[in-house]
Amino acid sequence: MKKVFETIVLGSGIAGLTFALKASARGPVAIVTKKTRAESNTNYAQGGIACVTSQEDSFEMHVRDTLDAGAGLCHEDVVRTIVSEGPERIQELIECGVRFSERSSAGGQELDLGKEGGHSKRRVLHAADMTGREIERALLHAVDSNPNIQIFENLVAVDLITSSKAGFPGPDRCVGVYALDPSDRHVVAISARIVVLATGGCGKSYLYTTNPDIATGDGVAMAFRAGVPVANMEMIQFHPTCLYHPFAKTFLISEALRGEGAVLVDEQGREFMHRYDSRGSLAPRDIVARAIDAEMKKTGASCLYLDMTSKSPEFIRERFPNIHEVCLKLGIDITTRPIPVVPAAHYQCGGVMTDVDGATALPGLFAVGEVACTGLHGANRLASNSLLEAVVVSHRASLRAARDAEVLPPLPPLPPWQEGEAANPDELVVVTHNWKEIRQLMWDYVGIVRTDKRLRRAESRLRFLQREISQYYWDFKLTADLVELRNLALVASIIVASALRRHESRGLHFTLDYPGLLDRVEDTVIRREDLPR
Repeated sequence: MKKVFETIVLGSGIAGLTFALKASARGPVAIVTKKTRAESNTNYAQGGIACVTSQEDSFEMHVRDTLDAGAGLCHEDVVRTIVSEGPERIQELIECGVRFSERSSAGGQELDLGKEGGHSKRRVLHAADMTGREIERALLHAVDSNPNIQIFENLVAVDLITSSKAGFPGPDRCVGVYALDPSDRHVVAISARIVVLATGGCGKSYLYTTNPDIATGDGVAMAFRAGVPVANMEMIQFHPTCLYHPFAKTFLISEALRGEGAVLVDEQGREFMHRYDSRGSLAPRDIVARAIDAEMKKTGASCLYLDMTSKSPEFIRERFPNIHEVCLKLGIDITTRPIPVVPAAHYQCGGVMTDVDGATALPGLFAVGEVACTGLHGANRLASNSLLEAVVVSHRASLRAARDAEVLPPLPPLPPWQEGEAANPDELVVVTHNWKEIRQLMWDYVGIVRTDKRLRRAESRLRFLQREISQYYWDFKLTADLVELRNLALVASIIVASALRRHESRGLHFTLDYPGLLDRVEDTVIRREDLPR
């Protein structure tokens, strides 16, 4: 394979593909993805992309809703930039071939706008209930047609290469990435003047999640090891409504159902959300997830229910064809009976610290999409703002990277990966066991409701696991599972360290030890030197 590019993009979701398409005008781009090109969090996004496109809506309303959901932690200047630049990026998606759902009106066909929790107006563009899949389809078609972009599937990024690590003179910067080919366990060095993290989130650090298996926090871990600060990692969003069924794996029940009239009920069919928030079932996700958690603990129920039966069967089948079909295959007809649901880890609202252009503290390194913390989401992401952030920041990052690349000097050859005396793994059960233990302890001790006692317990156990994993990492040849386990353990430790630093209950971070709000609102910033080695 070619090992020198102008740009390397790690990840093939909406953020990575958008950046790659725009950067390809400047030079050759490599997209590195650890599974197939379509396997990304984007592909699983059901609800849609929030953007002001209606005359009944306004930028000011969207900004206000975002700030309200973010519980005081959003960066207002970033919110205003992303919200106001959204319509142009939506138009680019449409020109790229994305087919958003439309409806008939007096003036002809117009975009069918949905409403989700925390939104005061209908502003969510969608493609039925498979929006992410449709966006991924269109962007991948454009990428496949672009001769300046190469996609390398089933290649696992191991670590970023910095100039200081490579022994190059001058100020430190990112100059490439080491990547593992699991088929032969060979690690290659790929160089580029610009490296972009678009690796998604870390949902798999929790036992129950709506995320696919790839969501192991790789980008956060690699950036952190390279010395880049991360922020607000305690703000893990738990989606209130994940399908509860023994044969369903991490299937999300979109918030759009509640936007179209579905209500949360208990086992007796009684609504309960009005006791927690005046907005009822359409309250922001952090409030709804905590309410469900509280109701389940109070009654001992294994799950609660989302009731959509007030709508006609025809409407449900047309508006939510994928959810209807998946549930029906599992014996649940959502047109006649409520859907059993539980909260599950869903979205990482913190991440690698960047500005609104996606630039990190390490020259040559950018982060876009869920892996990044721009300040848009604050303490709780407003529904469907994630895809909006991905397209807007990726566009801005591509412009900034083009300017930065002009002043970056050419790269000397990168040093090859040093395997040393590493042997073939002798007991892979160690990896499997540690993986399960991390996910279980994160669910038990660092979940929707937290205490310092639980967090300290998690901190102590993770410190031991990291030492064990580190020894295994250096003693044996790499496997994809080992690379992911190493990242998962580090990101879990960052989440715990961040949670211990926030002595208040704000947004997604709710702790029984500090139930109130502090007067001073600050980001929680964790640096490499803050964690014990």
